[in-house]
Amino acid sequence: MKQKKQLVILGVLVVVALLVWFGQSGGKPTIAGVVNPGFVAQNYQPLPVENPELHWGGIDHARKTDYKSNGRNPFSLQAAPLDAASGPNKIVENTKLPYRPKGPLKEPPPQPPTWPGNVSFFGYGTVPNGTARRAFLTVDGEVQVVGEGDTVLGRYRIVQVNNGNLEFQDISTGLRNTKALDADKVTSPPA
Repeated sequence: MKQKKQLVILGVLVVVALLVWFGQSGGKPTIAGVVNPGFVAQNYQPLPVENPELHWGGIDHARKTDYKSNGRNPFSLQAAPLDAASGPNKIVENTKLPYRPKGPLKEPPPQPPTWPGNVSFFGYGTVPNGTARRAFLTVDGEVQVVGEGDTVLGRYRIVQVNNGNLEFQDISTGLRNTKALDADKVTSPPA
């Protein structure tokens, strides 16, 4: 009995589906996803191409081309590593330039990073238990004690604290420079 009820319900659903299908198509049975060919033929406009043939010479040339990687990952934003053949001393062989440079191209050396003007290095010290030296800095009038490996202003890493100078590295470029002890900021201890 239960199976008879299910078959009757299935039959009713099929009839309802057919009625909806015919009602939506305007009485003409169409299959979803298939376009009416009469509609396509009415609106057809050929592309304005003079010679629609395939360009076999270009296809053959493209098939014979070998890809030669320069070592750069095309999915990375970092530049390709320099090697001897493509380094900055490579001679330019481009004949389309109005001039041709003679000899290897030389790039100027990068400028070392400059110490920010609002930061002064006024002293250094060590903790008695033998830890690394600490540098005493003022950043906009506020005293900071930093050690080797710490960062200042989120841009400069302290590499080494020496007796009279401070070696630092610009984090974004990796270039290093030294900052001498600010003599005008140093005060002698009270007597």
